[in-house]
Amino acid sequence: MATRGARRASQRGRLATFGASGLVLGAVLAGCGASDNPNNPRPATPIEISARVDSQRIQVAPDRFGAGLVNFTIANLSRSPVTFSVTGPTQASTTPIQPGSPDYLRMDMKQGTYQVSAGKRQLKPARISVGPPRKSSQNVLLEP
Repeated sequence: MATRGARRASQRGRLATFGASGLVLGAVLAGCGASDNPNNPRPATPIEISARVDSQRIQVAPDRFGAGLVNFTIANLSRSPVTFSVTGPTQASTTPIQPGSPDYLRMDMKQGTYQVSAGKRQLKPARISVGPPRKSSQNVLLEP
């Protein structure tokens, strides 16, 4: 009688060990991932471009850079609301920017020549020259 109870306990232990081994094996196999993972390089780091609109002109600095993601910071220093527009191979514009207020515009710019206007007819448009795509930010320290 004592041997029958010990045999049952021994079988339960083996089943528990087998079940735990199955769980561990399943977790290991799930963590392996795909073997055909493409390691595409990161895109270039976005660059910051400053734009200033006043009552006489539009200024953009820098006005020459490589293609890729661009963040414009626009300051409206005129006395009336303006709409900042970039036209060229890719196009984008802002909502009206109130006098004395900043606004932001983010766009992925392709290679080519762009014209920047500010919605006032008397202002001469600024020109931007966008060259070949910038280098990848792959393996650059302190990048997210």
